[in-house]
Amino acid sequence: MPQDIEFDLPFPLRVSPDMEGTRRRNLDWVRRQGLAGSERSVDWYTSWDMPRLAAYGFPDATGWGLDLCTDAMAFFFVFDDQLDGPLGLAPDRVARVCQGLIDVVHGTGHGSDACSTAFADLWRRSTDGAAPGWVARVTHEWEYYFAAHAHEAVNRCRGLPVDMEHYLHVRRGVAGTTLPLSLAERAAGLSLPAAVFHGPQLRIMREIAIDITLMCNDVYSLEKEEARGDMDNLVLVIEHTQHRTRDEAVTAAQQEVHRCCTRFQQLAREIPAMCTHLGAT
Repeated sequence: MPQDIEFDLPFPLRVSPDMEGTRRRNLDWVRRQGLAGSERSVDWYTSWDMPRLAAYGFPDATGWGLDLCTDAMAFFFVFDDQLDGPLGLAPDRVARVCQGLIDVVHGTGHGSDACSTAFADLWRRSTDGAAPGWVARVTHEWEYYFAAHAHEAVNRCRGLPVDMEHYLHVRRGVAGTTLPLSLAERAAGLSLPAAVFHGPQLRIMREIAIDITLMCNDVYSLEKEEARGDMDNLVLVIEHTQHRTRDEAVTAAQQEVHRCCTRFQQLAREIPAMCTHLGAT
């Protein structure tokens, strides 16, 4: 049923002109990194169409920037796929696996398997020539992303949805949406002054962009996630904490996305004045 739900997202849809180019280059990268070992795995990966996702997600990126973002999308989905099986029910094992990847961003670990080797390559490419402030921020974002997976596993073992605050903390982590936003900055060659980036308007807009993505995804993936025992899903949380029916919970999720979109647009209109106050273009 949730597959039929529509969200009225009032934002223009654009696509990078380099989609087909990055499609060829990304498949070469996936093969070279060993993320898809057999032809069957390659076919399975190709069916996900990560290059199309990246081309729509990063419409202003081309060349190396779009390649970086596309390869990151591939890594996210391959890594997340590993945790959908028995491993995802063992929080201690998930924590150990993720610590190895966290060590890469802190410079104390190296790739020891296909997944970590691919991530080490992404980390090297994304930080090469990047501003120190960007590297420091994204180091934390990767750490949050990996560490949150252990708590997603804890929640699976609990077998009941948690409260909204707890849900958002874990879900924002495992969604990893802060990272594509940061990678988009690199792909577009942007370097925002700290006073601008940390302005309340941009920080709140950034959080809204993260939440809209994961909330829509939670509705569309509800049946799949419920079947495998996932608890960090907005619809399940609303059902459990607000004592709603399934239809009521889905409608509430739609309404929350609409509220977030409206707030995002309100904040966007405040950006020019903020820039004037800060002496920014």
